[in-house]
Amino acid sequence: MVFCIAMKDDFYMARTLALAARARGETSPNPMVGAVLVKKGKVLAEGYHKKAGTPHAEVIAIDNAGEKAKGSTLYVNLEPCCHKDKRTPPCTGKIIAAGIKKVVVAMKDPNPKVSGRGIAELEAAGIKVVSGVLEEKAARLNEYYTKHITTGTPFVVLKVAMTLDGKIATPEGESKWITGEKARTAVHLLRGSVDAILTAIGTVKADNPRLTCRTGEDRDPVRVIIDPALEVRSDSNVLCIPPETVIVTRRMGEGGDSASRTAQKGMLQRRGARIIEYEGQKVEMKWLLKELGRAGITSLLVEGGSSLNSYCLESSIVDKVMIFIAPKIIGGRNSFPAVGGSSFRRLGEAYRVEDLSVKRIGEDLLIEGYIRN
Repeated sequence: MVFCIAMKDDFYMARTLALAARARGETSPNPMVGAVLVKKGKVLAEGYHKKAGTPHAEVIAIDNAGEKAKGSTLYVNLEPCCHKDKRTPPCTGKIIAAGIKKVVVAMKDPNPKVSGRGIAELEAAGIKVVSGVLEEKAARLNEYYTKHITTGTPFVVLKVAMTLDGKIATPEGESKWITGEKARTAVHLLRGSVDAILTAIGTVKADNPRLTCRTGEDRDPVRVIIDPALEVRSDSNVLCIPPETVIVTRRMGEGGDSASRTAQKGMLQRRGARIIEYEGQKVEMKWLLKELGRAGITSLLVEGGSSLNSYCLESSIVDKVMIFIAPKIIGGRNSFPAVGGSSFRRLGEAYRVEDLSVKRIGEDLLIEGYIRN
């Protein structure tokens, strides 16, 4: 009997997670949440949170069910909120008022304002709460949200497209196109799921990328460009095509900005770019993550060259890697490797990639995993 109940809980929670995932890339800085109301083995109503500031999943499902919600079981992939420090009312009050008898939760909300308090409030009202159903899948779904709400910094994904021999470009810098069309479409979907893309001025100068999501449905991420000497050209795609571009540049010393640099900063600001200045010769990546986190960026996709890839890894800011591998071999000691830099790690100290998954995307392979810093 217990096994049957667990199977039912898994079934309805899987539906809840699928509903939540429909809003991928749309809810930031909020999490993705789905809700399903079940009574006597039948789904009464369901819903999912579509965008920050709009009704939460639980509210949508309860409103759709109306009076039938009384005595039902609510499945939700994240602990219902109980605080008032947001644009919408707490969901716990709505659940209690609707007369719901049982709530099944996939995971607790990592937000310190909620974390266990929502469940406690429901239990205090006499509602039975079961938590931990498909918890691992729920945690993966909202890994961007969890990282940001607990650390104040964005979740960082390092994306690489390379050949079988680990090259991302020929000695002349040719890199279009290493992977096939289906893999490139997957990258655009990935861009649509994050808040921002990080690259460096070398990539902008070499490729003049747009760094947009060209699925036709998803929003475009903010572009963050590390440009120490403000070399970005006024006709670069990142300045001519929406959305916002953030330029991360070095602050000048005692002498201050030269006339040409002041003019360049003025041009960038007129083109809608936002400028962030750092001290020292190189940008400190953990500092940059904090700056971006304070700006509400919950997720960051790194799309750069060998140097930026190595610098992000050396700075211990990468949470996840997504490596697209094309069935090609370039060869050549002067071809650009996926991870460059002058330093290396001995085998015993190599970056460890865990929780690996491998999938075929067209003619290419995608390897995903997590860096354990």
